[in-house]
Amino acid sequence: MEKLQKVKTNLYKYRMNVPLAAFLWLSSLASFAQYSVIMESETMKSIVLDQEIRYSVYLPPGYEVSTRKYPVLYLLHGFGDDETRWIQRGNVQEIADQAIESGSAVPMIIVMPDAQKSWYLNSEVLEFRYEDFFVQEFIPFIEGKYKCRTAREHRAISGLSMGGHGTIMFAAKYPDLFSSAAPLSAAIWTEERLTKLGQKTWDSFFERVTESKAGDKRINEFTKENFGFFLMSSTPTDELKTVRWYIDCGDGDSFIFGNMSLHELMKDKHIPHEFRVRDGGHNWSYWRNSLPYVLQFVSDGFMKN
Repeated sequence: MEKLQKVKTNLYKYRMNVPLAAFLWLSSLASFAQYSVIMESETMKSIVLDQEIRYSVYLPPGYEVSTRKYPVLYLLHGFGDDETRWIQRGNVQEIADQAIESGSAVPMIIVMPDAQKSWYLNSEVLEFRYEDFFVQEFIPFIEGKYKCRTAREHRAISGLSMGGHGTIMFAAKYPDLFSSAAPLSAAIWTEERLTKLGQKTWDSFFERVTESKAGDKRINEFTKENFGFFLMSSTPTDELKTVRWYIDCGDGDSFIFGNMSLHELMKDKHIPHEFRVRDGGHNWSYWRNSLPYVLQFVSDGFMKN
């Protein structure tokens, strides 16, 4: 009887000590799992562009220990910025964490590529085929490296300014790739405004993309096939209707006229879309305030599928 009691006592000590260590390990793992992860300035080798391309990634809370796959939002930067700006100025990690925790957004992967000053296009004057790279190499690379849901219904795109232009361009040209598109303060011009754009501004913006042109000469095959307003005019309406659209621009933004004209064009073509004009200009304060709405909008699309 005494011997049996001793065995029970030793067994009790064993059960108290070993599970405690396991508990502490599991607790630390659970603590780690509740945080999101930012992987900043990762690189991939592009054959199309013949160079290393940088990108940053937001991985949602629980990603590292989960076996599930996640929808993906491609979040594009503006002119002169890079893959770090949505992190450093846009507070993407904090805003996404709060949206996911509150339930207004689903857990998702957010990918932020560096596009330099390419306007996300295949350039007319240089052998810099960013559009081809993004579609043919980058999306497949991301979906092979990270735990992504790869159906169109779980892929969305958004971006600010030049990235807003890229958002419109990619969604209009490749509606089979993106279920939702949310251009913010998109750099978009009507034909009349594009012809009247100052020459210094034109050359500064597009020197890596197209030749220096003035007035009506700017409206050529290249601009018609690549610039947002022309694309939205020429792309078949039925194709544009397959994408969920969210357009957002500040009332003090220099691009408000182009965005309002885009809104009118989409109304005329009976393309369903959400259009938001709020107080603000072309700045990070406005875009930080916009991002929660974007995350909720694309999440609504992910949840429908």
